[in-house]
Amino acid sequence: MAAGHVRVAASILDADLSNLGHAVRRVVRAGADRIHLDVMDGHFVPNLTFGARTIKALRRHTEAPFDAHLMISEPGRYVEEFIEAGCDSITFHVEVEPGQIAPTLRAIRAAGRAAGLALKPATPLSALEPYRAWLDIVMVMTVEPGFGGQSFMADVARDKLLAARAYLDHKPVDAEVHVDGGVNRETAELAGGLGADVLVVGSVLWVKGHDQGREIRLVRALADEGYQYQLNDGVPPIPRDRWVGFARLPKELARRFMVEIEAGGIPVLMLRGAGRINPDGVRDYELLVPATAEALTIERHAAARERYADDADAWRTALLAEAGSDVASDDPARS
Repeated sequence: MAAGHVRVAASILDADLSNLGHAVRRVVRAGADRIHLDVMDGHFVPNLTFGARTIKALRRHTEAPFDAHLMISEPGRYVEEFIEAGCDSITFHVEVEPGQIAPTLRAIRAAGRAAGLALKPATPLSALEPYRAWLDIVMVMTVEPGFGGQSFMADVARDKLLAARAYLDHKPVDAEVHVDGGVNRETAELAGGLGADVLVVGSVLWVKGHDQGREIRLVRALADEGYQYQLNDGVPPIPRDRWVGFARLPKELARRFMVEIEAGGIPVLMLRGAGRINPDGVRDYELLVPATAEALTIERHAAARERYADDADAWRTALLAEAGSDVASDDPARS
């Protein structure tokens, strides 16, 4: 996992289609965070690629996340196949027949996968409005979908990328804005400076003689630099894989507090800590939250943290008192 904010999803559309297993392994070794799978049906877009069976065959070649981008007319008809194939996220186009959009998004999320909608360059973000409650991903297309190697539409990126965040405000952590089309070292800084979380990088990775690893590192670094200076007041972005401690509590209180925090969309790791040992002989458990959500967690739950700490002290005192009375009743000299 990369240390910064931006993730690179490697599109295999322009890889050697006769040896996709090797292509996937190679680009993951080069540092790609994810594999982007462009599925085209020759109807929604004027090109034909591969389907769920190919993705299922590729799944055994890597543990890297699979992001499926369905450029097909009937995503609802085939979504179960892509879930079964092992896709970690599935994004399809808001321009398909409207009646299938909400059910398909719900099916993806019910399977525990991230659900997204993509927009063609001419489609306004407002088209997402009826579906925002089910969105984990908004994918902004900065080329016309259907073929690789097109030029990046900077005006579309400026109009949509930063504004797309508003359609994910119901999900404070893990929601992502993707940018797909013409992304390379020349366009990465602009995309990062407009708040893109995932950059889909395609044709430039498969040019004969190119160093894939260097290209991925450059794209990621330039995008993070754009984010740093355009959106973050010059402060380097917080790494998305860093977790920080928020509370240390006895096991049952920690579990209760974890459920309370996660109800607001903030993920929590509950781990046995290295802190105090309680009167029952069990150490406190530590609750960890993503560093990117630390400020939000404090804003929402700092007062509750104090209450839980008071409850923990009361529990310890009661347990010690109970243990003391048991010792007293068992001591013949005190009876």
